[in-house]
Parts: sequence; C-alpha cells; structure tokens
Amino acid sequence: MIKELEKRIYSSIIILPLSLFFLIKGTVYFTFFLTILFFVTSYEWMNMCKKKMIYKVLGIIFLFFSFYTAYQLRNIVGINSFLLIVLICIFTDIGGYIFGRLFKGPKLTKISPNKTYSGAFGGFLLAIVASLIYSYYINSAPWSHFPWKFLELTKNYETTFLIFVLIISLTSQIGDLIISYFKRLAKIKDTGKIIPGHGGLLDRIDGLIFAIPISYLFIIL
Repeated sequence: MIKELEKRIYSSIIILPLSLFFLIKGTVYFTFFLTILFFVTSYEWMNMCKKKMIYKVLGIIFLFFSFYTAYQLRNIVGINSFLLIVLICIFTDIGGYIFGRLFKGPKLTKISPNKTYSGAFGGFLLAIVASLIYSYYINSAPWSHFPWKFLELTKNYETTFLIFVLIISLTSQIGDLIISYFKRLAKIKDTGKIIPGHGGLLDRIDGLIFAIPISYLFIIL
C-alpha cells in the first residue's frame, strides 16, 4: 500500500500542476488539453473493449460528448466553478481510496472488489469538506458559483449546494464502477500504464467523464 501510495503522490505532483495550467489558461490551451485527453482515453477504451464493436462505438461517442461538455462547462461557469466540480471528483476518489484502505469493511459491489461502504462514505465526506474549504479560500459562498435559475426558487441555498455536491460525488463513484465493470469484462486491472501508480488515463478520470456531463446538464436544464 505504501509503495503504491508513493507512486500516486509522485505522479500527482507532476500531473496536477500541468493540468491546472491548461484549465486556468483556457481558450486554445484548454482545447488542446481536452483533445489529448480524448485521444488517449479513446485509445485505452478501444483496447479494453477489444472485439466488442458496439461498446467501442458507444464508448467513443460518450467520451466525445463528455469532453465537449467539459469545454462548454468551462466557458459557461468560469474557472472557479469548473475547478470546484473537478475538486469534488478528485476528493471523492481520494476519500474512497484512503477510507477504503484504512477501514475496509463490507464490499460495496462485486463489480469492483476493492470498493467498500467505508470508501463510499469517505468519498462523500471528503468531497463536502474540500468543496467548502475551496469556497472559503476563494472568498465566496459555495452556491454562488453556479448560474442555476432553480437556486432562485429556494431560500435554502446551503441544502441545494450540499445536494449538488453529493450528486456529483455519487456520479463520480458510479462512473468509477462503470469503468471497473468493463475492466472486469476485459479481465484487466488497469486501462493502461501511462500514469505510474494510477494505471491508465481512463482509470484516473473515470469519475470525471461522468460527473462533468451531469454538471453540464444541471446547468443548461
């Protein structure tokens, strides 16, 4: 566990600043970044599905839609709000990993033997804590990040924002399970080996590619 955690930390030290650069710069930099992510994840998906052509086609269509909504969402809500959504997914993953390894307990599902109820709880907990700390850091109420008209229909902004964080965190965890299901079908542990300690790129952003479209649909609808 310690060696794997060390690899994850070292990889993250390199990946996170690089990703933040493209996210914050926006415009053509962000478009270039998303394009690279799309091609790499598509390659990993194609390899994982092997001879399942229908899975390949549907997966590529979904990935294209996911990265398209990421581009649109970044332009609609701005960098602070977009980073908040990314942060929720990241800390959902971190919480799931740490709490799951430390407390273990009953398995969540047979799809992914490493997923536990304690990990799911830890994911929700860290997502909430991280989103509140981030909002405090940028000196604004967390619910003020999003141009949702339905926020105007309720006075309980805190509850509405909490529900949003939980939904995004849940979607991120479901996305993780979906990719785990296809890895199980393909009888592989990771979608690739591009990131030491993490596996493939699709392993790393499996939650994000589902959470981003859901966030986008929340806002435009």
